[in-house]
Amino acid sequence: MNGCILIIQRSSSTFLLALSVAILFCTGGCGESLYKDLRPVTYRLKWLINTSVAGGLYADAHGIFADHGLRVTIKEGGPERDSIKELELGHAQFGVASADQVIRAVSKGAPVVVIAQLFQVNPLQWIYRPEKTCIDTVQDLKGKTIGVTYGGNDETIMRALLTKWKIKNKDVKLFSVRYDYTPFYDGEVDLWPVYQNAEGMVIGEKLRKAGERAGFFNPDDFGARFVANSVITTERMLKERSDIVHKFTKALLQGWREALNPANCGKAVKTICRFDKDTPVHIIRKQLQATRILMKPSPEVEIGRIDTKAWIETERIMLEQKLIARRISVKRILRHYAQIASR
Repeated sequence: MNGCILIIQRSSSTFLLALSVAILFCTGGCGESLYKDLRPVTYRLKWLINTSVAGGLYADAHGIFADHGLRVTIKEGGPERDSIKELELGHAQFGVASADQVIRAVSKGAPVVVIAQLFQVNPLQWIYRPEKTCIDTVQDLKGKTIGVTYGGNDETIMRALLTKWKIKNKDVKLFSVRYDYTPFYDGEVDLWPVYQNAEGMVIGEKLRKAGERAGFFNPDDFGARFVANSVITTERMLKERSDIVHKFTKALLQGWREALNPANCGKAVKTICRFDKDTPVHIIRKQLQATRILMKPSPEVEIGRIDTKAWIETERIMLEQKLIARRISVKRILRHYAQIASR
């Protein structure tokens, strides 16, 4: 293997911590000249670093990006970080966003295109305590305090769900979610948005240790089917640096394929643990297994495949619920790089 330069920038609600780690895997002569020859690009994530971004971490830590001539800076996301805006401003060349975020931005003129779809099944759900909160139907949401990330896809999905089932704003209380889960643990919030394969397992484990059960409210079960995390870039990048787009996509998807390969489980877990030091190793293993199912639900599905029908359905729901003012003809922003990258 050649070398790799791993740069991860971590952020929180109170500070930005820039962490630069250089990891060199050498079988022959390599060093400073390798670093200089790599093309620098920035990849802005949608949320904090956890198992849901294992493919990018793996591609960096095991030299896949470097083998494709790239030096990738991976930046954490979060409520205060907008990957689409950063792409527009030129602060990042690639990012992660959910379909509703992309569709809303494009409807307002953002020159964004989709080059890969990470999750084939949306992992977004709301965790709750069944002993304290009974949720059998959407109508059971009335009177509840529901956590949402304002401006995030969970807010969009919840509002679409409430509108679809004719639940008025006054019938629920929306609570602004940040990084701290304390309001949920303390019972201030009844339902908390999580990715079921990541935070959902962490919170569920803590509830079980406290002698409580965890329940999950899945919006897909009630007609709110949205496409989750996808990899995006700009029309300008495609036009002016198509070679970089191809190399990045190919390397990223290779990283995901290798990270999700059961034979590489140990290596993948160690890679994630370098940056997610708070999650126990046994939980990360479970998260990785759950992520594999969400990204590759059947053997014939390629990692990164764009589900065009699901994107069309997401746009239809958003238009129907007046979340966008006009149809954007979503097919025009989808670039099916996964088929190319797998060759």
